[in-house]
Amino acid sequence: MSNQVQIVNGNADGTGVHGTGRDPDRGAALAGRVAVPCDAGRTGGRPTMKDVASKAGVALKTVSRVVNKEPGVTPETAGRVLGAIEELGFRRNESARLLRTGRTATLGFIAGSWAEPDDVAAYQGVERIAREQGFLMYSGSTDGDPAREEGLALAMCARRVDGLVIIPAPGSHDYLVSEIEAGVATVFVLHPPELARADAVLPDVRGAAQAAIAHLAAHGHRRIGFVGGPVGEQRTALRDGYVQAMAAAGLPADPAWQALDAAALAGVGPPVTAVFCASQALTRAALRALAVRGDGPSAERRVAVVGFGDFELAGAVSSPVTVVSYDPVRIGYAAGELLLRRLAGQQAPPRLVEVPVRLIARGSAEFPPSSGSPLW
Repeated sequence: MSNQVQIVNGNADGTGVHGTGRDPDRGAALAGRVAVPCDAGRTGGRPTMKDVASKAGVALKTVSRVVNKEPGVTPETAGRVLGAIEELGFRRNESARLLRTGRTATLGFIAGSWAEPDDVAAYQGVERIAREQGFLMYSGSTDGDPAREEGLALAMCARRVDGLVIIPAPGSHDYLVSEIEAGVATVFVLHPPELARADAVLPDVRGAAQAAIAHLAAHGHRRIGFVGGPVGEQRTALRDGYVQAMAAAGLPADPAWQALDAAALAGVGPPVTAVFCASQALTRAALRALAVRGDGPSAERRVAVVGFGDFELAGAVSSPVTVVSYDPVRIGYAAGELLLRRLAGQQAPPRLVEVPVRLIARGSAEFPPSSGSPLW
């Protein structure tokens, strides 16, 4: 058997026809076939723990103890086993081991869009702790499509991932209730879920609103608007934080100021002297609208802008943008920590973890309202 070769015929469809023979020249002459030498006494395939035990001259249980780093093996014997493992190229069968534990050591991550820096950064945070703890990851993106999110999440559950981290699309997430009840640990990040009771790791949105309003009020602004965008859980929380912060500063919060958009800011006379924008996209839209009406450092009636969430080039444009920033990598890592605690057996009601925010003053809000403005 020591001179046998394994002949593998690779077909176009990816299948293989296996056989053995004693004539390597004949095997090499067959188009598309490869002659692969085999170890003595083996018929090919991946080396097993039995092969390692035979090579090292020890019992199978001894190999198991060495592989699983269990006590009870002398250093000399362990050295022989490790030498056999290296020589044979043995790799532990993780699938078999994990089947015994009922886990797959895999996590699923669903992003809104890989074009969004926050989504990529949050993934990096989750991936970091997953790698540290020996988990592999499936990932996908939804482009904000709720149906696509549901399909991805349920497909990952069908592949028996141990847990999910989701940047949610708009809409209900009740489709996950049965999976969560079945034991799939689930954490939402960056944005809260709608109607699904699950863990979430989010930026401190109320703290963000309070920091923004306090900063603008400190520079003399009293008519401060909120650019909130589409209705959603996070938008509602930011608006509530805005209203509370205005009240704390002793300022009115006219309902009309709470429903501003880019078109209102592009008008000849916007109703406010400053705005707090609820997302990076809304901040960019507000800045574009203000630029259309000639707003800038030398404008007579310049509108102050504070955005929620930092973004690329926010500090490098001609008029750098003041933002309330959060760390999406930290959010992703915290979500991974929470997920792994759930997998370790932590039993508790759904938890909300709020990651601190900080205001970065860059110039778009650090000036008083114009004394010539009728709104001052």
